[in-house]
Amino acid sequence: MDTHTQKFKIRLGLFVAGGLTLFIFAVFIIGKQKNLFNPVFKLTSTFHNVGGLQIGNNVRFSGINVGTVDNIVIINDSTVRTDLLIKEEIRKFIKTDCRIAIGSEGIIGDKLVTISQGSADAPLIKEGQRLESNEPVETDVIMTSLAITAGNAEVITRELAEIMIKINSGTGTLGRLIQDKTLAENLDKTIVNLKQGSKSLDENMTAIKHNILFKGYFNKKAKKEAKLKEDAVKAAEKKKKKSTKK
Repeated sequence: MDTHTQKFKIRLGLFVAGGLTLFIFAVFIIGKQKNLFNPVFKLTSTFHNVGGLQIGNNVRFSGINVGTVDNIVIINDSTVRTDLLIKEEIRKFIKTDCRIAIGSEGIIGDKLVTISQGSADAPLIKEGQRLESNEPVETDVIMTSLAITAGNAEVITRELAEIMIKINSGTGTLGRLIQDKTLAENLDKTIVNLKQGSKSLDENMTAIKHNILFKGYFNKKAKKEAKLKEDAVKAAEKKKKKSTKK
């Protein structure tokens, strides 16, 4: 005698169907990440530090996901080998002088491997070949550098603020120059006096030139300068004539 109701059988069937659907979907996702359904070839590279890279992370070439990280193995205390699975259709674009680097998706995103473009005349990569690598920059190093820069900027900002406060309060030479009206007026008077003194000096020099005692001296000087100019013009014309004859 059947003790299960029709509703129970329907629920059981839906549960089994849902479980199979989730299983197939999971297999598809995992297989896609591992490139199980696409022909692939393997590349390898070594690093001193992989910077948090994990198995299954993406591999990009020209900004496009072309594979995944297949394995990460510590060779010794200073070398870590990284194996990559790359789609077979990408092999024709990867050259032997391409380089492997570790980056991230954004500032705090997941780690990924990038393959740089090689030169046009370099041979194509082979199965299992090792590519040269660029060591990743640690996030901690970047954050430390940013912290130092921020600290320096804070010090500079504080010192500038102190300088502006002193200037506004009339403290220091620059502050007194800007805020003290008497000092500013004295500076203006000094400049005016210098202009007047320069003008008087020009007038005195003009007077000396017209003085009988100094007139001969200035005439000789003017004739000498005119003679030098005339000799320079003649020399230039003579040189020009020689070049024309040649």
